[in-house]
Amino acid sequence: MPAPAPKPVPVPVPPVPGHRFLVYKQDPSVARLGVRVAFIPSLVLNGPADARITTELAGVTPVARNVDGDFVFPVDSAQFDAAHTWAVARQTLTLFERHHGAPIRFAWNTGGNTDRITVHPRAGVDRNAFYSRTAKVLKFFFFTPAGRQEQVFTCRSLDIVAHETGHAILDGLKPGWLGVGNPPQTGGLHEAFGDLSAIFLTLAQPDQADALVAITRANLHDKNFLAAVAEQFGTALGKDFGLRNADNDLKLSEVGNEVHAISQVFTGAIYDILADVYAFERGQQGGRKDPAQLLIEVADRLCKLLLDAIIASPAVGATYVDVANQLLQISAQRGEPAIYRTFIRNRFAVREITTAATPLRDLLSGRVNMADAEYTGDGEDVTDVQDHDEHSASLRAEQNRGRCCGTMQMPEFQAVDPEKLSRGGPLEDDDILRDELEELRRAFSK
Repeated sequence: MPAPAPKPVPVPVPPVPGHRFLVYKQDPSVARLGVRVAFIPSLVLNGPADARITTELAGVTPVARNVDGDFVFPVDSAQFDAAHTWAVARQTLTLFERHHGAPIRFAWNTGGNTDRITVHPRAGVDRNAFYSRTAKVLKFFFFTPAGRQEQVFTCRSLDIVAHETGHAILDGLKPGWLGVGNPPQTGGLHEAFGDLSAIFLTLAQPDQADALVAITRANLHDKNFLAAVAEQFGTALGKDFGLRNADNDLKLSEVGNEVHAISQVFTGAIYDILADVYAFERGQQGGRKDPAQLLIEVADRLCKLLLDAIIASPAVGATYVDVANQLLQISAQRGEPAIYRTFIRNRFAVREITTAATPLRDLLSGRVNMADAEYTGDGEDVTDVQDHDEHSASLRAEQNRGRCCGTMQMPEFQAVDPEKLSRGGPLEDDDILRDELEELRRAFSK
């Protein structure tokens, strides 16, 4: 009799296979990083679209999956732009939802509303990008820099897409924070969250973390692509190091009430804390873990800490001290090493955000004991700090949004009261024009 045919061992099949996307690691100007294939481990419909995010580009969308079920298209094509922009927005939302442990609603997702946000990769000609609650959109524009022929597409920058998606995410978590009636620091928190979204998304990618470690020799204060926010856009505007530099030394006394400048003070403090914790953990675990893997773990922990601190902060009028105190208190509650909180206190104090609750002499002289997990500088693990200057323009003046991204220029966030915004829900044009309409009603009723 013939021998029975062998029966192969069954192979587990994932319930949802997921899809591959081609995305820029940073943007077209960072040529040494280029593009990579990203995997989205969930069901994505033609568009691209899923239950949270959809895409609109006239004459192009819906973009269909290829024969392999993937959204991989020639670089710089319209189809590529649609797929790339959707994928980066989706990865940004997924990053924070994993830390949150639950879906994060957009600001209009109240009372059972499940409306999606729509991504517009080529929204028109302009040097800008923005998020709008009224329109439920993320719009990315393109332009031709003076004296050049090559166009700059903001949708091709991971930093810009993650930044604007960060605005949408934070508006869902703290719908009152975008109102212009808040202190300048509240606006600074929004812009900083956008930049930090790009930084933490980058560090969630193993190849990016590995490249950063190699470029900097594991010193995050060496010049690098992570600290440079939106390189191509910044170059097009005549800047040398991206649109903003996260690794900066700005203090609150140097920035007045201009929101983008204020945001860089907070971003810089968080970047310094990231570098401090990473340096400490390299000393503690460097012999047991690859430095890139260690960086991913440190960034992951700090990203969750920041997200939880923001969620725990006031619904309106939040300041940097509010978030700093939540960082300190949540870190202590989680049993993290005391030196983590020393880094937080030091970095906020040296930037004139908070009082120096512990002496800064060790930090300023470069003598912080990086080998001691319980190091506090003077033996006190303080978790409640105060404003460095309660009369600072960043706390008391009106917000100057003159140099902000398009999100903070939107009329809905300038005309609608923060208390109204904080209740969430969709916004209509009549909400923006409410005061003027009421005035007209009074005039016409006479």
